[in-house]
Amino acid sequence: MRRLPCLALLACVAPALAADPVTLHCERLFDARAGRMLGAHTITVEDGRIRSVQPGRIAPADGGQAIDLPGRTCLPGWTDLHVHLGSQSGPQSYSEGFRLDPVDYAFRAVGYAGKTLRAGFTSVRDLGGEVAPHLRDAINQGLVEGPRIFAAGKSIATTGGHADPTNGWNSMLSHLVGPPGPTEGVINSVDDARQAVRQRYKDGSDVIKITATGGVLSYAKSGDAPQFTIDEIRAVVETAKDYGYTVAAHAHGEEGMRRAVVAGVTSIEHGTHMSDEVIRLMKQHGTWYVPTIYAGRFVADKAKEPGYFPEIVRPKAAAIGARIQETAGRAWKAGVKIAFGTDQGVGPHGDNAREFIYMVEAGIPAAYALQAATIHAASVLGVDDQGVLEAGKRADIIALPGDPVADINAVLGVDFVMKDGRVYAQP
Repeated sequence: MRRLPCLALLACVAPALAADPVTLHCERLFDARAGRMLGAHTITVEDGRIRSVQPGRIAPADGGQAIDLPGRTCLPGWTDLHVHLGSQSGPQSYSEGFRLDPVDYAFRAVGYAGKTLRAGFTSVRDLGGEVAPHLRDAINQGLVEGPRIFAAGKSIATTGGHADPTNGWNSMLSHLVGPPGPTEGVINSVDDARQAVRQRYKDGSDVIKITATGGVLSYAKSGDAPQFTIDEIRAVVETAKDYGYTVAAHAHGEEGMRRAVVAGVTSIEHGTHMSDEVIRLMKQHGTWYVPTIYAGRFVADKAKEPGYFPEIVRPKAAAIGARIQETAGRAWKAGVKIAFGTDQGVGPHGDNAREFIYMVEAGIPAAYALQAATIHAASVLGVDDQGVLEAGKRADIIALPGDPVADINAVLGVDFVMKDGRVYAQP
């Protein structure tokens, strides 16, 4: 018999979904809805869904499989709301953009996705990258392993703004290619804004991402200047709503944040120079905040290394990155709604859980930080079938030794991962 290549056999990369119920015995269980740790529980999984969650140790049904997780806490699979699975920063990142093909980035992304899943992140929101929609589809088809992806595709920017793909190009190359427009995610008017959203719909995006201010790693001088008018952002938000999309706004500067919040975006990403007025507006409009402390600390540290970033980037990385952690703590104390995101791809994929530790260092309680990556993240995504361990929800379940509410460092020890009822890692 002719052997089929591994990609034709989905079991080569994704364990088969068990036909019989699977029973998990957890020493502790995190109640994400209430934000508290509970004692021993038994979770029964069938057909990719949670069938029951019961206190104590319950024997499995006849013919069912039992998985004991002694000494471990079971939690809903985590969601990272801000990743870039198609890339990972390094000293060669800027030159690689001219040397590598999309296929190179796609192959790298497969490895990054696997690391992310095994770190306990069963869902991610990829906020910018043409690889992500295709990686999402490959994962959904069972061709490769990875988290459930909510993909933005190409971020929407303005000319010269953060996410303008031609920033840093010389005049000859720019002349040959021509200025990017809405199809490439670069806008300069209300009509452009509508067209760019519709193009993302055509491309199969799940969410819209705009770069409302300058950014740290773009090859441009400003890291915080506003880069959209309020009318342009409103056009993005209104058109996105037509297609059932939420809108995430990258924003470091105060005025860009203010415009984005007033125009109705779902979340502010980074939020470095968040003022008291912006905090008031976010609370008034119900806007979520995704701090990405990890990325801030990472770029601030790397800014000290000569040659890691281009010289135009280093001052921004040093000035902006170091402030995000303080901003996150201040926003939490003021009552802003916070959800979990790392901006991984700036830092190394698979290290996402370190964000929990940084959140707690900022003064955010451990239980709230865990909610930020579970039930809060589900709210930002606009889904109601994940983020809690309850009957009828997706069987996205992770486990780790210890109690992360008592010691947040336990988040780095995830050794059991189940996504949609499939076990991908087991102690």
